[in-house]
Amino acid sequence: MGDTAPFDEMHNADGSVREPYRALAQWLDEQPDKALTLMQSDAEAIFRKLGITFAVYGSEEGTEKVIPFDVIPRIIAAQEWRRLSQGIDQRVRALNAFLHDIYHGQDILKAGRVPEKLILDNSAFCPQMMGLEPARQVYAHIIGVDIVRVGPDEFYVLEDNLRTPSGVSYMLEDREAMMILAPDLFQRQKVAPVENYPENLRRTLESVAPAGASGAPNIVVLTPGIYNSAYFEHSFLADQMGATLCEGPDLFVDGGKVYMRTTTGPERVDVIYRRIDDDYLDPLTFRPDSMLGVPGLFSAYRAGNVTLVNAPGTGIADDKAVYTYVPDIVEFYLGEKALLQNVPTYNCTDDEQRNWVLANIGDLVVKEVHGSGGYGMMVGPTSSKAMHAEFRRKIEARPDNYIVQPTLALSTCPTYVNAGIVPRHVDLRPYVLVGDEVRITPGGLTRVALKKGSLVVNSSQGGGTKDTWVLEE
Repeated sequence: MGDTAPFDEMHNADGSVREPYRALAQWLDEQPDKALTLMQSDAEAIFRKLGITFAVYGSEEGTEKVIPFDVIPRIIAAQEWRRLSQGIDQRVRALNAFLHDIYHGQDILKAGRVPEKLILDNSAFCPQMMGLEPARQVYAHIIGVDIVRVGPDEFYVLEDNLRTPSGVSYMLEDREAMMILAPDLFQRQKVAPVENYPENLRRTLESVAPAGASGAPNIVVLTPGIYNSAYFEHSFLADQMGATLCEGPDLFVDGGKVYMRTTTGPERVDVIYRRIDDDYLDPLTFRPDSMLGVPGLFSAYRAGNVTLVNAPGTGIADDKAVYTYVPDIVEFYLGEKALLQNVPTYNCTDDEQRNWVLANIGDLVVKEVHGSGGYGMMVGPTSSKAMHAEFRRKIEARPDNYIVQPTLALSTCPTYVNAGIVPRHVDLRPYVLVGDEVRITPGGLTRVALKKGSLVVNSSQGGGTKDTWVLEE
């Protein structure tokens, strides 16, 4: 898979422009010299003014950076999106069914379709969730599914993000910036809107409020605070959906119910969109040294007096080792073949597969099972021999701690870099909301590797973002 030239989303093999990109290609041809350079600097000014930054941990050059934004949108045809969204819908329904099962009857483990040890000995499995019935049986309400494209009709799911997926604020601000910067380009084709995401988020959260909530449910966004790398997003989403942004000390539990401290007295809280990890949610149930959570929160949740979004323990379904079983999970619960394929993945606990991986490590991508953000991974073809040797040792020491995949030739999109339009590798994170229904925002966040030849798109590793246009028919 990694040896062929990457699929170019804008051009056919003969150099002609693919149908979805025709209006964009014509628009680009009409732009005077320096027009895109001006757009790029205007975009940066817009993002600085809005304060769209992300924190880079351990960075020498100051911790707050404006995320690089590319002014050339990525375009997805209506029929391509239809296929993708059907596959995403199927996947999130199966993953929620899987979560309900492993915290109840564990039928999939009894049937031997997923190894019991992989779930029950996993640090992401939350025994405190056993037997708990969340509202509408939804565990993962907000999901980001990372998708890569390798051909005209070949899409693969790279990973499922079911804990606290981030980046949706960039998707919304990228669209807003493009509407300011290139209104004439929008007039040439019908682009599906993304700006109703905050309203859909609010609807989803209201739909999973506890049965005892009276009137409009009171929703809060629980943040670890201003030093968190995604704090901009926490405050942005709270503001956009008219919810209150809270930190742990702003909330307290009394009589099994959660209240928020306000200047006019305590206010009952019905739904908490929490952006802090399971371990820190409640010092009485999880880590006793947590200063970020709310003492007694989990018992209020167990009693059905408050809804936590996403539910604790959802991380077990986005564990990279569990990922390899998702096609089986889809089949087990829905009786259907998975519409979206996984990237082929080698299991290092199997002797034969591990030996093959160790012999071919220079061609492969190695990922830590619990790693995220591009950390704890190695891309074989772009890593040194010393790095190959180091990861061989790591795999031999802890084969269960790594998954290994072929290096995919990720598709490329035209990208404006150093005053020129060049192909750069991209991935896509569509955002899915699950409550009274499944709502999928058309498109999502396209992340782009700005360095030539790089396959790592994470902002923490030098990647940027683009606006993603799904064309309406």
